[in-house]
Amino acid sequence: MEGDESSMCSDQVVTGESVEPIFDDFDIDIMIAWLNMVVVDMSLHSRELDIILSGPEWMMEVLQGHSYRIYESFRMERHVFLNLCDLMKARGWLKDSRYIKVDEQIGIFLFMICHKNSNRTLCERFQRSGQTISKYFTIVLQAVLKLAKEIIVPPSFDVVPNEILMDPNHKLYFKDCVGAIDGTHVHASIPLSKQIPFRGRKGGTTQNVMCVCSFDMKFTFVYAGWEGSANDCRVLSTALETPRLEFPRPPLGKYYVVDSGYASITGFLTLFRRERYHLNEYRGRARRPRTARELFNYRHSSLRNVIERSFAALKNRFFILKHMPAFAIRKQAHVVIACCAIHNYIRDQDRRDRNFSLYGDPEYSCEPVQDEVVGDTSTDEEIEMNMLIKNIANKMARDHNMPEIP
Repeated sequence: MEGDESSMCSDQVVTGESVEPIFDDFDIDIMIAWLNMVVVDMSLHSRELDIILSGPEWMMEVLQGHSYRIYESFRMERHVFLNLCDLMKARGWLKDSRYIKVDEQIGIFLFMICHKNSNRTLCERFQRSGQTISKYFTIVLQAVLKLAKEIIVPPSFDVVPNEILMDPNHKLYFKDCVGAIDGTHVHASIPLSKQIPFRGRKGGTTQNVMCVCSFDMKFTFVYAGWEGSANDCRVLSTALETPRLEFPRPPLGKYYVVDSGYASITGFLTLFRRERYHLNEYRGRARRPRTARELFNYRHSSLRNVIERSFAALKNRFFILKHMPAFAIRKQAHVVIACCAIHNYIRDQDRRDRNFSLYGDPEYSCEPVQDEVVGDTSTDEEIEMNMLIKNIANKMARDHNMPEIP
């Protein structure tokens, strides 16, 4: 027995020593290198993303989390977001699909327009394909444009705005003012062959957007899509001459305040040209208004300042207006209108909104823009409006013991 066991052990040892390795070190290095290449290739072409939470899970976490987080994500408070979702569903403008609910659809849209996010970034955030992100962005955009038709509307022209009645510097002189008008430039992504007319004064490609706003910082008319090189006066003239745009003309005796970029015509109160105008030019005791013309311009500027503050609040909330994606020109104009609509909706829903609070002070001085000056004319309309300007200025002069304008 012992001999047999010894023989078996001997056979096993001999058999083990006779096996040669299948791969040498070089072959193993080749296999490791090949596997590494496969992993890298899969990581470059895989649609699987690094974020753990899916779109619905992330939405739930944000909506149930701290109020600061939802405001940073969507630039509105929780109750405003939920009310917007309920409104969209109640009107039938949006509805839950098989895989994505209304709150996530609106979340995709807001996350795009409020931040510097690419389609790829949204794919990662919501764990959706690029096609799905683009699809629902467009669907929500169309829904918000329907909202715009109901919420971007003129106020009652028969009522003096509370903001004027409560301000002693304005209520005695501007009770017939119904709003302010100005243009602003929004970034535009334009094909190289079409860029020349869209280049503004600063050299970048922009679209010129004309807006009318009330004194509670809500837009009452938006005309978007004009080339950046277009003159403000030309944009307004086209709006007035195009019936389908339904420009809210003020009734006889009422007027909008406008800057020197617009003509002095009935219903549009300009300023004294070749005089100090912007609020910054009157800062400090030594720079206070010294004449009736300067006093009028100062009061006019502080009243018209509401449109500048509204633009500042709009652009501070919606980053897309500074970095517009390469949509079609018409779609880029629709995005601007949609941003103005949401701006108004937030104003209605949350009077203490943080972004509006930043620009709520009537004396807040936005960076002055170099105004285009319209040449002097002598039409009957201009003579009439210039007489109104002179009458208001002289009333101010009498109230402040200044010499009147002859």
